[in-house]
Parts: sequence; structure tokens; C-alpha cells
Amino acid sequence: MAARVVVPHGYRYGTNRPWTVAAQKMNPSGKRRRKVHLESMSPEDWTILKGDTHFRYIGKSADYRGTYIASEAPLMVKDVALIDPADWKPTQVEWRFTEEGEKVRVSVRTGRIIPKPVVQRRDGIIPEQWKDGPKDTSTPDALDKTYIASLKTFEEEVMEKMGIVETRRPRKSYWY
Repeated sequence: MAARVVVPHGYRYGTNRPWTVAAQKMNPSGKRRRKVHLESMSPEDWTILKGDTHFRYIGKSADYRGTYIASEAPLMVKDVALIDPADWKPTQVEWRFTEEGEKVRVSVRTGRIIPKPVVQRRDGIIPEQWKDGPKDTSTPDALDKTYIASLKTFEEEVMEKMGIVETRRPRKSYWY
């Protein structure tokens, strides 16, 4: 079971991911702090959705109510749920296999399959809709093994191809 992170009351997670420049400026490497041991997360596990805005007061004191600002905060993965296509309500999801052996998401409440959306890559290409052009290399040609490795030096390979036979013996060398 994973260790639970203990945070102070009223703690808000930041909007910067740990590997960004903004997060590194907030936590400079030379600054001495007490060590806090946290569980590491891979970049794929971070899910931050735009538009989750909440309003709060900044600079509140006894005689001043503070400045009312809107700040954007990330949604944690545990707070995000998928919508069931049957009744359009949030639902928990299980991964199951169909009769064809395909892995699909299934709603726990209604048992309907929740399809995965089409996602485009950073360069704008949607892999499911891609059609090979005349200058594209086909998958079988790309996977065809054309190079056979050998344990010879470049000079030995050239000599073998040209039919040169070496009769001299190399001098012994010692490595210390």
C-alpha cells in the first residue's frame, strides 16, 4: 500500500509540474530545507485540466478583508470521473476484455462500454486516421531486418569483401 502524504490544513497543490522551469524557480536547488520524502510520480500520472477556477481572498488581515482573486488550481486524478454514456452521470470504470480480446473500459454501474476518445499527437497527426503516402515507408519494410552484425572490424570486413588475405601476424600488445 502506498504511503499517504500528510499536508497542512488548507494546503493547495500548485499548478506547476515539478520538471518545469517555474517549479524549479519556486524550489531552488541551493536552498536548504528539511527533507520531505514523497512518492515519485511519472509524467504520465499527472493530470491537470484547464478551467478549474476558484475564487479566494489574498492578503487577509484583522482590519482588511483581502483582495478577491480568481486562481486556477489543478484537479487531482481522484477527483476526475468518466461520464457514463447511458445516463450522463459520473461513474467508476473497470477494464475488461471483449470476445475479440480487445481491452475496453466498462462502466461499473450500467455495464456499458465507454469508448476511448481519438487523440492527436503534438504534431497534429491522428494515428487512427493516418493514410500512407507515396513517400512513406510501409510497416513491413521498416521492420525488415536488412543489417547482419558481425564481430569484425571495419578493415577486416573490407578485406574479406575484396578478397585480401592477411598473412602477417599482429605484434603482441599489453594493457596495464
